Amino acid sequence: MSAPFLLLSTRPEDEAAQAEYDSFLSMMELERDQLHHIRVEKAPLPPIDLKRYSGLILGGGPFNSTSTEKSDLQVRVESELSALIRTIADQDYPLFAACYGIGLFGLALGGTVDRTYGEAPGCIELRITEEGAADPILAGMPETFTSIVGHTEACSELPPNSTVLITGQACPTQMYRVGTNLYVTQFHPELEVETFAQRLRIYRDNGYYPPNEYQRIVDEAIAADLTVDNRLLLNFRRRYER
Repeated sequence: MSAPFLLLSTRPEDEAAQAEYDSFLSMMELERDQLHHIRVEKAPLPPIDLKRYSGLILGGGPFNSTSTEKSDLQVRVESELSALIRTIADQDYPLFAACYGIGLFGLALGGTVDRTYGEAPGCIELRITEEGAADPILAGMPETFTSIVGHTEACSELPPNSTVLITGQACPTQMYRVGTNLYVTQFHPELEVETFAQRLRIYRDNGYYPPNEYQRIVDEAIAADLTVDNRLLLNFRRRYER
């Protein structure tokens, strides 16, 4: 691979940002020089030459697009990333975004994001749609599998030119595609039990779950089969690496 992928992250916590980078590195089976990393919350987003990269990855984060009061930092991050998403969508450029990306896509591309379909942190069963089964990013995956969620907001109305690829019971839109090459998941295919437990600990007081539920949620994840969901990240890497 001569062109690396680029991870854009928005997590202010150093520990969480590093763990997210390491998770994508591991799940996509990349070397460090094959995955560049820009922390958008640290400084204004520099100009990005998309031709230098095989594709972009947008991680999750503690921001909520539906917040009524937003810090100057969140306003900047959302403005810069929304502009980039519109550029990427116009070019149908390869992008994978997890969780917070749903909110950003809604902001940037005309979907509706609200708190109708929030889900407490935990493991849920997901189902691949007929359209998803035909998508190369989901090649080799079973019709149903388990993954990790945890979000207060979700997409209730898709942006134009979108296709639902994976659904869930409590939150019907768990993965969709915009155009041909832009993918967004509500769930976290990059997480394993250890990194999920770490993230739960870091955001223990952010209102995602009652802190006294920590061990129960971790035990549930330990008992779950989380060996399937990360395949889509490896498929994304193999489809777009160049």
